[in-house]
Amino acid sequence: MTDEKPAAPPPQPPADVEIATRAASSAVLGTAGLVAIVLTGAHTGTTKPVGGRMTIGKAPDNDLVLSDDTVSRHHCELVKAPDGIHVRDLESTNGTKVDGTRIREATLQPGSVLRVGEVEVSFRPAAQRVEVLPSEHTHFGGALGQSLLMRTIFGVLERIAPTDATVLLEGETGTGKDVLARAVWSHSSRDKKPFIVVDCGAVTYSLIESELFGHERGAFTGAVATRQGAFELAEGGTVFLDEIGELPLDVQPKLLRVLETREYRRVGGNRPMHSNVRVIAATKRDLTREVALGKFREDLYFRLAVVPVTVPPLRARREDIPQLVSHILASASPLARLSVSPQTMSSLAAHDWPGNVRELRNVLERAIYMAQATDAHEIGVLTLPSTSAGDATFHFEPENSYRETRAKFDAEFERRYVRWLLARHGGNVSAAAREAKMDRKHLHDIAKKHGLRDGGDD
Repeated sequence: MTDEKPAAPPPQPPADVEIATRAASSAVLGTAGLVAIVLTGAHTGTTKPVGGRMTIGKAPDNDLVLSDDTVSRHHCELVKAPDGIHVRDLESTNGTKVDGTRIREATLQPGSVLRVGEVEVSFRPAAQRVEVLPSEHTHFGGALGQSLLMRTIFGVLERIAPTDATVLLEGETGTGKDVLARAVWSHSSRDKKPFIVVDCGAVTYSLIESELFGHERGAFTGAVATRQGAFELAEGGTVFLDEIGELPLDVQPKLLRVLETREYRRVGGNRPMHSNVRVIAATKRDLTREVALGKFREDLYFRLAVVPVTVPPLRARREDIPQLVSHILASASPLARLSVSPQTMSSLAAHDWPGNVRELRNVLERAIYMAQATDAHEIGVLTLPSTSAGDATFHFEPENSYRETRAKFDAEFERRYVRWLLARHGGNVSAAAREAKMDRKHLHDIAKKHGLRDGGDD
């Protein structure tokens, strides 16, 4: 028989030693960088950073004001703490609920939904802005630009091109969105595979689905043979959907399905087909506004805008004009070696270019033909398209409200007036402000906003 000693009791601390309880780490519950997002009601989409303390209610002195009949004047109070957000109902009429349960006091975690009366508010981590350094290059594929705006875009696309991320290029007509799309393709691992372009604004409404996904023989009147669509033709490569904002609403769910499941069916077909393509889209429309107007699906917008890039108009990057002029002249007339007079270059740099780079190219090509016809070696002062205000300028869009239309033309007046004013004083902001009886800083800010100067001192 073996003698066993009883297990020794755990050591006890001396009676006079204070025992500290170790707090469990709350790193996963961190509330730094939280934002409140209104999910329902008249203020849907409103966001508010969560500070140390926040009040929610109908009264204007609240941090988050919700003008809803079911919300009390001072409805609830939130206090940010290491273990979450402490919420306390302020004796509201309709109560405060956390994830469906009515509470007087509770602790919210990031991701929880707070119901204030009948309004739902979510608390989510704030998006962290990723800063991308401007590219060291003044070109990306066929796109040129030495301005900070363009080199910043090049910096983003240089990093994104090798991936399969969907890119959305937004900007005015003629800014070079198609050139950037081809540059992304040529810098990707899919550059040996097809690059197929579909202009959603140029294809007949009834044929756009067939253009994208193809059709089977007999699928509709005139379908005398099976036809491959863009997604099938571009297998392994890239599909460029130009003017995606013109895509009909009833076709948008089918494009969304391809982006989400990578499967589609030909028109009139039953067999699902797998898609291995990268999608790049471009539009001259403001898609966020189109979503708000119900003209573009929000879920499709988010699937397309994985990497959104806004291409600036030429008037916002005038310092790129000499580089573009030299490139266009060399490409259009490599043997003539035409030069541009200083007066002409100044005239080109001062023009507003409503048609952007495309208009600049057209003007220069016309000037090249005229120079060749007269055996000239220098392009003189050009007659540029007029941008003076007139009836032709007032192009109204039926989908815009009175307020939106007025804001558009107010901005146009502001830009033209400041441009004229600065030209009168050789770019001297102080002198221009004195003549216009404007605050100098205000004039400086307006000029900078419209790309009329680089924002430097006089």
